[in-house]
Amino acid sequence: MTSPGKKSDFIRQGDHRLLQELDHDPYHSKLKLKEPTVCPVCKAVYHKGRWQWADIPEDAYETMCSACHRIHDRVPAGFLTISGDFYAQHKDEIQSLIRNVEEREKSEHPLKRIMEVEEKNEGVVYSFTDAHLARGIGDALHHAYQGELDYQYTNEDIMLRVNWSR
Repeated sequence: MTSPGKKSDFIRQGDHRLLQELDHDPYHSKLKLKEPTVCPVCKAVYHKGRWQWADIPEDAYETMCSACHRIHDRVPAGFLTISGDFYAQHKDEIQSLIRNVEEREKSEHPLKRIMEVEEKNEGVVYSFTDAHLARGIGDALHHAYQGELDYQYTNEDIMLRVNWSR
């Protein structure tokens, strides 16, 4: 049973239901956009059913993409918290790895971006426009440096919290 206003669907593999997925992200467009559409903020173009980096057609409609909408509203889809002595000792190297992963992902998927970086006494907190980017960067840190990696996702928050420490 789902909550009112939430659409429920199942991810399937053949005839088997694997897990129930809730579609209740207010930043996910429920309607198909007219094509082509351009985001007036970042200039990403919605074409062939997805946002991409492309030349802006003269006859393009305008609407803010979900990433720019999240940034404007300050509502991240994911967080990555990095802590531990290793971060302090290898800060520049770790930040470079994070920026490289973001640039690679953002070049193919304009909605995957770092929103904000907040230095804390014990480490740093990154916020993201896409939960998959938070998870991907957490995985990249764990692959490169091992350490402790933890994911926390709640259906109510529509948000992923990734914690990495070493």
